[in-house]
Amino acid sequence: MKIRLPRLDGTLDTVTLAARPLRPEGPAKPFDRVVYAAAHVVVDPFRLADPWDASPAVDWDATLAFRDHLYGLGFRVAEAMDTAQRGMGVDWPVARELIRRSLRHARAVGGEAACGVGTDQLEPGPGVGVADVERAYREQLEVVEGEGGHAILMASRALARCARSADDYLALYGRLLRDARQPVVLHWLGPMFDPQLEGYWGTRDIPAALETVLQLVESHAEKVEGIKVSLLDAQWEIALRRRLPRHVKMFTGDDFNYAELIEGDESGFSHGLLGIFDPIAPVAALALDALARGDRAGYRALLDPTVALSRELFRAPTRHYKAGVVFLAWLNGHQRHFSMAGGLQSARGVAHYARVFELADACGALADPELACERMRRFLSVSCGIEA
Repeated sequence: MKIRLPRLDGTLDTVTLAARPLRPEGPAKPFDRVVYAAAHVVVDPFRLADPWDASPAVDWDATLAFRDHLYGLGFRVAEAMDTAQRGMGVDWPVARELIRRSLRHARAVGGEAACGVGTDQLEPGPGVGVADVERAYREQLEVVEGEGGHAILMASRALARCARSADDYLALYGRLLRDARQPVVLHWLGPMFDPQLEGYWGTRDIPAALETVLQLVESHAEKVEGIKVSLLDAQWEIALRRRLPRHVKMFTGDDFNYAELIEGDESGFSHGLLGIFDPIAPVAALALDALARGDRAGYRALLDPTVALSRELFRAPTRHYKAGVVFLAWLNGHQRHFSMAGGLQSARGVAHYARVFELADACGALADPELACERMRRFLSVSCGIEA
């Protein structure tokens, strides 16, 4: 199976596909790590008249069917996170409906989901203070807990704008943790994912921010299930992981170094809460099964080839990684179209999508190579005039 793919220098390469999809056979087997796949949303393009300027219309059937796909492979779902375009095409009213539907669906099918709690109903600005941020957090926390769900406390753009010191973070998060009905997962999202989060925890100095986070966790350890770290630099995650209280889990959000971080070292390992597990779920399920059986070599042999794909998906500007995630969902037959909330399919160029296609094939992440190839040819014809 061959296809012509465009390169950034304007040339075309003829590529022969490996066409070897990887997927578990039979029912899902238990992992020995707690692993969440942060899932994307499927929009309804028939009802998107002005995608840049209007709240998105969601195809609920396709969105929930994709969660079934993840549950069936043994993953938990991290719902309404940045992979679902929170604050980047998906607003709070849509996210609220997504949370409610997803939690009810999870209960109905026996899946496990945790949901993002943020402050994206607030527009950061000079008139927004810490008290406003707290009210926004509590409003969203009540939605999640009101449905019996577990909360992931997401980083707040508004808090990054109005907080004056680390003490503001410690005080606000401390009150939220004190009043939470059950332990939560904290989320440290770096500015490479969202530039408006620069200086989170009151400083741009990562070692100083790490000390603030550790102080928060240690002061409220009974209310912290774990913390997700998304800094794309393994050293900081490992440094924090080694100092966490014993029962507090480290969830890697490092889409560049997840294979080694989940495998771990002599002093411990990370669990997973990752956007990359959305497009590579079948391959990752095979790898995690190997790890659970003690086959570390098999785990790395399966998961290491996916890292090149992840690094391309999450390359700078990292915030646009969702485009490649949704593109692969379309190529793999999980949705009928390549449209996104906010029209953000336009955030990457055709050479990027061609490289994503090629790397997905190389690591076994194209579920049906013939379908993917046919859709890729149609995409290239429309997007840049390459005819088969």
